[in-house]
Amino acid sequence: MKKVFIDGKAGTTGLRIFERLSSRPDIQILTLSDEDRKDAAKRKEMLNNSDISFLCLPDAAARESVSLVENPDTIILDASTAHRTEPDWAYGFPELSPEHLKKVQTGKRIAVPGCHASGFVALVQPLIARGLLAPEVRLTCHSITGYSGGGKSMIAEYEAEDRCKLFDAPRQYALGQQHKHLKEMVKITGLAGAPIFCPIVSDYYSGMCVTVPLFREDLQNAGIEDVRNVYRELYNGPIVRYSDCINENGLISANALSFNDTMQITVEGNEDRILLISRFDNLGKGASGAALQCMNIAMGVDQTTGLAV
Repeated sequence: MKKVFIDGKAGTTGLRIFERLSSRPDIQILTLSDEDRKDAAKRKEMLNNSDISFLCLPDAAARESVSLVENPDTIILDASTAHRTEPDWAYGFPELSPEHLKKVQTGKRIAVPGCHASGFVALVQPLIARGLLAPEVRLTCHSITGYSGGGKSMIAEYEAEDRCKLFDAPRQYALGQQHKHLKEMVKITGLAGAPIFCPIVSDYYSGMCVTVPLFREDLQNAGIEDVRNVYRELYNGPIVRYSDCINENGLISANALSFNDTMQITVEGNEDRILLISRFDNLGKGASGAALQCMNIAMGVDQTTGLAV
């Protein structure tokens, strides 16, 4: 039985990880009282007594927690933005390559990808790695997500009885092109520069759809079928899978995989104008599901254990 500590259990991701681990017979969850959960000495004790610790914290607090770990055998899974571009940390998207999988299997420090970044990286990194896109390509990405992606405060705003009427329609944000996932999107894909990124939050609880449009001239001596073949070869596992068609009568709903831990990859459009699309749950493969998948791999058990697939 593995001892697991969740540092930041009160947050959206932490709570969901706690709930999903509570019924697993192979996991013993180490907990702190509400009075002790902000006590650095008590947190340090739990971190070092655990086999695996999840960090569901703001970036600064996550860095502090890592500094408290002295046990060389403790595996840290960080769900914050703090370590996603650090070279000594495994990037927790094992489907990208055998090398990514190996680092998750053997690493003691694993960074759980961001939700928007997961969808973008899944689409773009394989095309750059295989030479279908040049690192210098200038990309655009739009991503629509449910309001749970904003955490407890946004959930409360959207679910309030007297909420603002502006919440009734989709709302675009990060208008200054400074979204916290951009650094990760550039680093992990190998892009030379950041894409124009247009995230949108909408009036449903969870689920997201990420789209990267391409012109044929963006591709390097390749066409739409070459792109599909890359995804067909790479994404055929139990969690991330390519499909020729995921639309419903010509429409793609962003919340179709709500409360699911899988990701669907597809390609729409034509030879001239191409749409790369990923669909998943921002709280599943975009957060707690990805964290638990990485934990399973690090533990050496089936990666789908405890996941909704």
